[in-house]
Amino acid sequence: MNETRSRQVVIAGAGVAGLTAALAFAKHGYSVQVFEQAQRLEAVGAGLQLSPNATRILGQLGVLDRLLPAAVRPEAVVLKDAASLRELARVPLGQAAETRWQAPYLVAHRADLQSALMARVAEMPDIHLTTGARIGSVATGTHGITATAEIDGGTITAEGFLLVGADGVWSSVRGLVDSAKGAASPRSRFSGELAWRATVAADSAAGQAFAVIGAKDCVTTFLHPGFHMVAYPVSKGDAFNLVAFTKGERIAEGWSGHADPGILTDATRGTAPGLARLVEVAGPWLTWPLHTVDQKQPWTMPNGIALIGDAAHAMTPFAAQGAAMAIEDAATLADIIADLPADPLAALAVWEQSRRPRVAQVARRGAVNRLAWHAAGPVAIARNVFLMMRSPEKLAADLDWLYGWRAQKIIRR
Repeated sequence: MNETRSRQVVIAGAGVAGLTAALAFAKHGYSVQVFEQAQRLEAVGAGLQLSPNATRILGQLGVLDRLLPAAVRPEAVVLKDAASLRELARVPLGQAAETRWQAPYLVAHRADLQSALMARVAEMPDIHLTTGARIGSVATGTHGITATAEIDGGTITAEGFLLVGADGVWSSVRGLVDSAKGAASPRSRFSGELAWRATVAADSAAGQAFAVIGAKDCVTTFLHPGFHMVAYPVSKGDAFNLVAFTKGERIAEGWSGHADPGILTDATRGTAPGLARLVEVAGPWLTWPLHTVDQKQPWTMPNGIALIGDAAHAMTPFAAQGAAMAIEDAATLADIIADLPADPLAALAVWEQSRRPRVAQVARRGAVNRLAWHAAGPVAIARNVFLMMRSPEKLAADLDWLYGWRAQKIIRR
């Protein structure tokens, strides 16, 4: 492999994972070519939560300062019983989070994070972004990798030592990995859960309905056996992001679609009148089918392919760590390859081995959250007693492993 190619990285996907990876590699002096199959970049979804383990990395990459003006620093995460609206628990955030975990906890519209990433990418001369281009094939060998992308009825190629698949749960790069490994079917599957999303103006009827039952400056989660809802401010506090989770039938694959709103209405039966009214006036709701990816399959190949973010390990969002795990993946992949320059392909195995326990622990936390938030009967009573007896300080300490995380430095050899 020649010297030029050994310093070039090709990335499929210009979402949170791909743009973060581009910045992380460029920070280490690599030249980066990003291919995005969409003709123009559009933010998918609505709001997202960015815990300190993610914002710490965004700060290191020069993105945080561009995001802060549009983001909100919530004062706490508040858990409420959906039937009584009684507060069950409160995890302090705001300045307390920044002091404890040395980075802020933010909530923001996904479009604002995408804009902040793009603004930083635009300042980096070694990052080249091509839209409307979908990687269709990859050739590998001792020369490195050659990725061929389809664009405007033709093709273009890019060469490097590494192809990073950051193209989401329906990743085309993962298809290349699976084909090479002899996998018989795609690894993504419908989880049986639907996310119902709405963004409402703070001064709208829905915004006022939320203000009556929730805290305008907090992340509020309403717990109920049939569903749970998370609500928080976005866009400098001018709007609220609402997302409710229910069981549901599979709908067309894609980030959002439409399903029978009666599913959500039925799930909210038995909740407080104020919450039922919020669900009624916040519509129309976009429905997001939650797909996951089999994490037992490989994330890397020794010939120079790596999967990050949802392409590698899409999980249900009940730990609010989807974006954070993508950001961690991107930064740690670039760091480990830069720390082991003599054998970057061996570094892929080191990276995957180091990341798997962390991602698995986060996935388990999400599964536990889902069970706890949808508990019924005696289990719900026991949950409520436990939460109400636990102090805010102890609840925060329970999250030190997650929010206080820092990547371990790889010793150069």
